[in-house]
Amino acid sequence: MNVDTTKQTGMVYRRCGRSGINLPAISLGLWQNFGGTDTQAQFRRTLRTAFTEGVIHIDLANNYGPPSGTAEMNFGQVLKSDLGVHRDELFISTKAGYTMWPGPYGDWGSKKYLMASLEQSLKRMQLEYVDVFYHHRPDAETPMEETMETLSSMVSQGKALYIGLSNYPTEQAERAFTILEQLGTRCLVHQPKYSMLVRTVEDGLLDCLERLQVGCIAFSPLAQGLLTNQYLHGIPTDSRARKEHFLKSASITPELIGQLTKLHELALSRGQSLAQMAIAWLLKDERVTSVLVGARNETQLLDSLQSLNNTYFTADELQQIDAILGHAGI
Repeated sequence: MNVDTTKQTGMVYRRCGRSGINLPAISLGLWQNFGGTDTQAQFRRTLRTAFTEGVIHIDLANNYGPPSGTAEMNFGQVLKSDLGVHRDELFISTKAGYTMWPGPYGDWGSKKYLMASLEQSLKRMQLEYVDVFYHHRPDAETPMEETMETLSSMVSQGKALYIGLSNYPTEQAERAFTILEQLGTRCLVHQPKYSMLVRTVEDGLLDCLERLQVGCIAFSPLAQGLLTNQYLHGIPTDSRARKEHFLKSASITPELIGQLTKLHELALSRGQSLAQMAIAWLLKDERVTSVLVGARNETQLLDSLQSLNNTYFTADELQQIDAILGHAGI
């Protein structure tokens, strides 16, 4: 079944660095909720809703699931059944850099791993190419020249149109950008973790991206759900914090809950939920090309899109946010 594109809304698009690419201000990440343990009918509806709402950038990685690889496989099935005729309207990215299979060639940044991973990702998604291929994290053991040469070769082979980096600190990112430039392949975009609670990118990375004209896509904008109403009254039994994986229950202190409560009150005064304000707070900065949201269902996605209704913050509101958080991260 094809998707009716006549329902597309007035999505805001932003230029991505020094390129011909415009990305939606909000992109959809398939890190969670789209794997083999999730409901196919649900993530199919979410993807269809994303497209009809103008969320045309879909972000994946080889290890997204769980199990690893299943998010790409499931996306490929929905692409074939629903969105395939709209392939040229979509902007699809994937990544490699974390553990994918056993042995010395299933992780990090070697040419052998990255090329094999891209080939597998393309097969799982039933695609001939991706729009962006990211190296998911820097590798201290593999020479950066080898990793960047591999990324550049993907573009030369037509298996990726653009190259991106993720989780690279400022100095390593700048060196990688330089190597790619020398190879004749510019880096399109960098994807760092960024939220009101995690602001390390403000210590030089955002300035570097602006200076070198590289786009920025912020991931984990809600800090694994902390910047929602979910934890205002403690830790719910079905929350991510109870799983003790990426978000640890020990990090949710009474002090943090107090900060979240004050942020919630400020959001209400702006006519937003805490989650909507957290997304809007990122988009207030023009250096941020897009904010990558996860969504358990289409309702959550539509709720996130409401943040676009008000991305303006007064100086007083920004001062209040800084005072509440004291720039403290988690």
